[in-house]
Amino acid sequence: MAQSQTKSPQSDTAPSRAWQRMLSGRRLDLLDPSPLDIEIEDIAHGLARIARWNGQTVGANTFSVAQHCLLVDDLCCALTRDLAPHWRLAALLHDAAEYVIGDLISPFKAAIGLNYRELEEKLLAAIHIRFSLPPVLPEKIVRRIKRADRMAAYFEATRLAGFSEEEAAKFFNRPSGLGPNSAKFGLLDAVSTNQAQADYLERFMALQEKMEPTV
Repeated sequence: MAQSQTKSPQSDTAPSRAWQRMLSGRRLDLLDPSPLDIEIEDIAHGLARIARWNGQTVGANTFSVAQHCLLVDDLCCALTRDLAPHWRLAALLHDAAEYVIGDLISPFKAAIGLNYRELEEKLLAAIHIRFSLPPVLPEKIVRRIKRADRMAAYFEATRLAGFSEEEAAKFFNRPSGLGPNSAKFGLLDAVSTNQAQADYLERFMALQEKMEPTV
């Protein structure tokens, strides 16, 4: 005689929650994020508290994702003359999804596979919509931001994370195409969490003020 099947205690219940409560009071559904639940204050707060390189950097303060995003914006400006404010905003927000999903190093992202990428892309699209950017950026803008991102990684790796220049060049390529005033990008001083958060918000507000009413 076949044994009766006993239902799992959770089989008749609703799926486990996939949202996170933010300090702003918003509840962001991580699997189906709504632009209406995204606030720049939450993004700045989160990114300023997430360490680049898993915290394996020199200095008394953690070099945060917020500072990295500011550096990428600076590098985009150095590489592209008169870059439109909305594309600079896209650069500033390029890692904004990490305010809820964290900053995984690239090898680990590759090991996790497509599901992580899909989650990241869906959340970033919602962030873009919230701040009047296209959900999917033009390919030429993606390439520009990615180039600046790799340059930032090279500078961070060699100045903060213990990489030799040869090792960093192998993984991130040696930076080229910067102007004569680009030396400042090699001087990376990690600031306090509160300062990184304030700097990120200040940059965001300045760019929003310069943007056209519609993109």
